[in-house]
Amino acid sequence: METTPERRFYLRQFKAISNAISIYEDLPVLFSHFVEGICHAFKIKGCSIMLYDDREKQLFHVSSYGISEAYLEKGPVFYDETQCAFISGKPVFVDDLNSDSRVQYPAAGAEEGFTSLASFPIKCREAILGIMRMYHSDRVLMHADDIGSILVLCRQLGMAIEYNGLKNFLDLLKSAMGNLPLRMLEGL
Repeated sequence: METTPERRFYLRQFKAISNAISIYEDLPVLFSHFVEGICHAFKIKGCSIMLYDDREKQLFHVSSYGISEAYLEKGPVFYDETQCAFISGKPVFVDDLNSDSRVQYPAAGAEEGFTSLASFPIKCREAILGIMRMYHSDRVLMHADDIGSILVLCRQLGMAIEYNGLKNFLDLLKSAMGNLPLRMLEGL
């Protein structure tokens, strides 16, 4: 009989990561603190954030903690059309990286000491922007409240990514508008 997993993520950790998401304007720094915070809170081997590039049709690592460069450079990361957090919009748990057909690079995972992983969608509204993966050296066992907390943080992260993209677009627009002759700005 399996017991309920112990909670590992409490209000203190949730508030620290949530606060970082709300105040950081530098996305790479935010991503770095996010993955490091998740690793420390859950005492796991590694964590990564991958964002989807719809032009390339693949996921790209934008930040990681506890993961070697060799693992990050193992090859392109495509998503499984049927059972991926990126497609389903729900957490996906892989108990055995070596035997699960959804895992693209099981040998690279074994070299890193990864046994299992948990994958969470990073969403903004209904759009899925990427995934956050937690790499474990043991079987993945997570308390339901921890799963719920991570889903909320990934949604906040998705909103921060979207906001940053819109802010960058508006900054470019303002710059372009500032270069227009004044006569062309009349009536705007």
